Amino acid sequence: QVQLVESGGGLVQAGGSLRLSCRASGRTFSPYSMGWFRQAPGKEREFVAAIWSGVVTYYGDSVKGRFTISRDNAKNTVFLQMNDLKPEDTAVYYCAARNRNPFTSAPTMGVMSSPDEYGYWGQGTQVTVSS
Repeated sequence: QVQLVESGGGLVQAGGSLRLSCRASGRTFSPYSMGWFRQAPGKEREFVAAIWSGVVTYYGDSVKGRFTISRDNAKNTVFLQMNDLKPEDTAVYYCAARNRNPFTSAPTMGVMSSPDEYGYWGQGTQVTVSS
């Protein structure tokens, strides 16, 4: 089984930046699409970002232009660089890995943004943005 562990969360002032990391163990996730989701109290899980390759990335409308997803397959790690953070970004952030057959071409946004497409999940890291 693949285990995902997030780190890098914390308390930051509005306008600040954080860099989240997700390290995988158990096996490499090089063939997998990776994603970031978040969930705030009283709200449903929300898609944040995903990556299929070093070039093809996907972002939720609320974070586009502020967040950047990247990965280092050699280190089995995916990152989420978060800039210009807003109080609305406050949530628990979860790393996810897709466990279905790898895509042979860039998948659609609808597929990559669906939590049901991901079989492996981390425990989450809290991000709190103060006003």
